[in-house]
Amino acid sequence: MDTVLTSSQKAIIPIAAFAADGNTEKLEQALGTGLSAGLSVNAIKEILIQLYAYAGFPRSLTALETFRKLVENRKSRGIKDATGPEPKQLPANADKYEIGGKIQTGLVGRPVAGPIYEFAPAMDVFLKEHLFCDIFTRNIISAKDRELATISVLAALPAPAQLASHLRVCLNIGLTESQLREAGSILTTEVSRKAGELVSDLLDKAVSVVKKEGK
Repeated sequence: MDTVLTSSQKAIIPIAAFAADGNTEKLEQALGTGLSAGLSVNAIKEILIQLYAYAGFPRSLTALETFRKLVENRKSRGIKDATGPEPKQLPANADKYEIGGKIQTGLVGRPVAGPIYEFAPAMDVFLKEHLFCDIFTRNIISAKDRELATISVLAALPAPAQLASHLRVCLNIGLTESQLREAGSILTTEVSRKAGELVSDLLDKAVSVVKKEGK
């Protein structure tokens, strides 16, 4: 089992965090580092597209425009960045609610239900059909890399309740405690102490919960 993050995984963390908090100057630097670390153009696009599901369209669009300008600038200087794979397309007759539900259950480790979805049933549909089906089935980046981006976004916002849930997801899908502590350390040193400490504090609780569940 891996105990450290790869160079490309390390690069995802500040990209997602700076995109979430709207710091375009530092985002541009992080994007350049990500490309140098081996992230493809399409992989970074995917991180910034997924961002909108957690931080909204304005942050996502701003981040994508920052990245577009950087890619064009690098191209004009003769730098050839790897494009990477294209997104997978769903069949026209796909049952997106069923597909998304299976992906969500796999990530969380159990079917997701609760009073919030009874109070606002549309959220259950949007999460399953759009986030977990439309977005996650595009592939390009792995579920682990998507979750690393997600916890970085949620720490930067901050959104503690959702961050706690996604840290448990990270552990459930195979990211190790040491990798997540490394992610928190990267947030502390490269983004903000507050974001890094939030991950560290909530990770202690997430590890305890997962151990009690026997995972």
